[in-house]
Amino acid sequence: MSETAADVVVIGSGQAGVPFASRMAEAGKKVVLIERGALGGTCVNVGCTPTKTMVASARAAHVARTAARLGVHAGEVKVDFPAVVARKDRIVAEWRSGVESGLEKVKVVRGQARFVAPGVVEAGGDRFRGTTTVINVGCRPVVPKVPGLDGVPFLTNRTIMELKQLPSHLVVMGGGYIGCEFAQMFRRFGAPVTIVDRGEHLLSREDPEVSVEIEKVFAAEGISLVQKVAVEGVAKDGGGVVVKLSGGKEVRGSHLLVAVGRRPNTDDLGCEAAGIALDDQGFIQADDHYRTGAPGVYAVGDCIGGPQFTHTSWDDHRLLAKFLETGDGRGRAGRHVPSSVFTDPQVAGVGMTEKEAKKKGVAYELASMPFSSIARATEADEPAGVLRVLMDPKTERILGAHIVGADAGELIHIFVTLMQAGATARAIVDMQAVHPTFAEGVQSVVMKLRPFST
Repeated sequence: MSETAADVVVIGSGQAGVPFASRMAEAGKKVVLIERGALGGTCVNVGCTPTKTMVASARAAHVARTAARLGVHAGEVKVDFPAVVARKDRIVAEWRSGVESGLEKVKVVRGQARFVAPGVVEAGGDRFRGTTTVINVGCRPVVPKVPGLDGVPFLTNRTIMELKQLPSHLVVMGGGYIGCEFAQMFRRFGAPVTIVDRGEHLLSREDPEVSVEIEKVFAAEGISLVQKVAVEGVAKDGGGVVVKLSGGKEVRGSHLLVAVGRRPNTDDLGCEAAGIALDDQGFIQADDHYRTGAPGVYAVGDCIGGPQFTHTSWDDHRLLAKFLETGDGRGRAGRHVPSSVFTDPQVAGVGMTEKEAKKKGVAYELASMPFSSIARATEADEPAGVLRVLMDPKTERILGAHIVGADAGELIHIFVTLMQAGATARAIVDMQAVHPTFAEGVQSVVMKLRPFST
């Protein structure tokens, strides 16, 4: 088998792999990119692009269905589900084509990549030795060890978007961000939906005050919540499924979506042969500058654990490229990573939650305000939600901010910028906010903090 030398070998075409490969190729490097699936990774093919495309269709149906609250009567609302799916497929194909066209200077190899020796990767019937090798293999859905699950045609976040007909009753196992986004989406398309979750609240990493807001919205939209229960078994039920829960409860549905987490795609990567260490969950162990235990081999994106977000993976490529180009640069530990759940209203956050601050013994000032207190929220009839801000009482720097509300995913960037710059909350107090905007609420809640409320 032949062996090809390259300056850079990139394994995986996700949101770190593609821009990193392109950047290195533009710098005159000989770059090989290996991909066994569709170009673009999770985000383009089964993540951000398709889900947010379908979320947009679901929101359009909901707005039309509830327009009477604004004095607008749209008549009967019909969802053409096959047309929704076709639109999603078309947009995914456009993005995937864009990824491909941006790799003109990169040698793309299709096939499974596997390390066969330190620094040597086998794929597509050839072997490649890179001076620098970057792993960006991402994650896939966790399939829990639930009795009977392997005997039913369950869905994951990938396969649920391949359905051609609307479920007559969708049961969602898991109340995290993936489960919540799909639950609301399919409810708005017209399907009855039940969420089953072992936690006391949906989005269990958030403070209860945040989770309660989205739970109230879900209940108002007719989504059934079965919480604080464990799934003890799954079985076929005619043409559907029955989910057996602790306490003798059962939930029956036509389809079951399993959304209980994600695991790294490192099982078949041959990491042992390359001297790459994994943790007990299979995530690649990498330092602050993405270096693995193997010389010249780096790992980025979801496969190294931590926040599994597209924007985090993209930022990884930027930090790694800077480190390789200059030999220094900030590491990944020095950044503030925001998140957003694209439910309606959105749930966004950055930094510590209150429960995290309490657990770590961090002193804080807390300000909280209903989203309905914002003038724009009343005018647009988007009152659901809450704004919560934690501040260090000594330095007046923001420790964390969490928002449930319209455009929360946009508003959170005010806090991200402030925190990344190391500025104090006083900058928000002193700014002029346009009226009437949702951003006024950011200023209003900060002004409730004790140093600024007098």
